[in-house]
Amino acid sequence: MSNDKSVMAVIRAARPTFRNDFDKLAFAVHATFLVSGHVLTATGPSADTDFTSPSTDEVGIDHWNELDDNYAFVYVKPEKGSKKVLVKCLVMNNKLLVDALADGASEPVHLEINVADFVAKNGSNYSDQFKNLEKLVTDVDKEIILQLYGSSKPTRTPVPPINPDLGGDVYPGPGAGMYPRRGRFGGDGGMLIGPNHPGFFGGEPDLPRGNPWPIPPGARFDPYGPPDVPGLEPNGFIRNSSRRPDGTHPDLPLRPDGSDFI
Repeated sequence: MSNDKSVMAVIRAARPTFRNDFDKLAFAVHATFLVSGHVLTATGPSADTDFTSPSTDEVGIDHWNELDDNYAFVYVKPEKGSKKVLVKCLVMNNKLLVDALADGASEPVHLEINVADFVAKNGSNYSDQFKNLEKLVTDVDKEIILQLYGSSKPTRTPVPPINPDLGGDVYPGPGAGMYPRRGRFGGDGGMLIGPNHPGFFGGEPDLPRGNPWPIPPGARFDPYGPPDVPGLEPNGFIRNSSRRPDGTHPDLPLRPDGSDFI
C-alpha cells in the first residue's frame, strides 16, 4: 500500500512544474503508481503507441503535461511481469477523471477526483500545494491500483451466527443478529396458519393446555378474531377435520350462500 509521505517524497524528488491544479492531481496519481512499485515506460503524446509496443524501458517525466486537458502514463510492474498499464486522466469541469486499463483486460477501472478536495490554493512548497493527500493516495491505491490486479483481501459476505435453539414464531428465538432457523421437526406452528397449528386445540405434547385456547408463553399469534365479523369467530378455526364434508379447507371463511371463497 502506498502512503502520502512516500508520494510526497517522489514529488519533491521529481520537482515537476505545475501549470494548474489539474497538473498537481495528475502528478500525485503518477507518484502513487511509482510508490506502489510501477515503472514509467511512456508519458504524454507517446503513451498510446507505447502501450502496444513490447518495450519496457524506463523513461523520465519529460512531456508529461504537454497535452491539453488530459494526461497519459504507461507503466509496467516488474513483479507482475511485462504486462503494461495505461493510465489516462481527463479534465472534466472541476474534476479529474482517472481511467486505468491493464494489458489484456476488457474494462478499465475508474476514479473521479474532485479538485477542491485535494488542492490547496496557496503555498510555494510542494507539501503546501496539497491537502488531504493521505485520502487521495488511499483512493488511488484502493480504487485503481488494487482493482487492476485484484485486491489481496477479497470481500466476503458476512454471515450472522446460527441460533442453536430450534425456536420459531410460537416460541420466539433470540433477537436481531442471529441467523433464523426453521421450527422443530413436526412443526411448532410458525407463520403458516392452518388446521394443524398448535394454537388450535393442542399441538405438540409439551405445549401447555388451556381452556379453550392453549396459548404457549410468548406466542405471537392471537387466535381471537375481530368481534361481530361473520366467518371469523374463533370456533370457526377447527382441527377436528382437515377438510369439511364437501372437501373445502376449514380455514376458508364461508360466504353467506354457504360457498367458500378466498
